[in-house]
Amino acid sequence: MSTAPAPAAAAGFTTKDFRHAVGGFATGVTVITTRGEEHAYGMTANAFSSVSLDPPLVLVCVIANSEGSRHIASNRCFAVNVLGSTQEPLSRYFANRERPKGRDAFRDVPHRVSTTGSPIIDGSVAYLDCLLHAAYVAGDHDIFIGEVVELGLDAESEPLLFHGGRYRLAVDAT
Repeated sequence: MSTAPAPAAAAGFTTKDFRHAVGGFATGVTVITTRGEEHAYGMTANAFSSVSLDPPLVLVCVIANSEGSRHIASNRCFAVNVLGSTQEPLSRYFANRERPKGRDAFRDVPHRVSTTGSPIIDGSVAYLDCLLHAAYVAGDHDIFIGEVVELGLDAESEPLLFHGGRYRLAVDAT
C-alpha cells in the first residue's frame, strides 16, 4: 500500500493557498542571466539555492518550456546575480514581459561579461557564474544545477528581499 501524500486538491488546499504559504519564506532576489551565440537573456527569479560546496553547485528553478528555460538549456551556462537593496527597478525590469529582448535586452543595464559569457549586473551584492551541470523537470518547473566557475561578493551591500508578495529590505534584529 502506498503512503505517498495526496495531491494538493485532495489535501484540502489550492495552488493559491500553496503559493501564499511558501510566500511566507523570505528570499533574496536574483536576476538569472545567460548568453548564447546570438544574444544575452535575463530574468528575475527567487528560486535559487546552494546545493554543494565540493564541487561548488547552485540551482535555479525556471518555468518549464519558458524562454528562459530554453536559453539556459541551449547555452549550457547561466549566472546568478543577487540584487542589492537599491536594485528593485532591475528586478521589475527583468520580470516585465514587455522589456526589450534579443540584442537590446541589456542595452540600458550596466553590466560586464563573465567567464561563461553571461552578463554580470553592476552593483549586485554577489554573482555566481556557472556551467550547466545537470537539469531536471519537476512539476511545472525546470531545475538547473550549475557548477560555479567564477564568483564575486560585495560584502558591504545589503540584499533586496522578497516576502509575502512584496519587496523588502533587511534590517538588523534588535
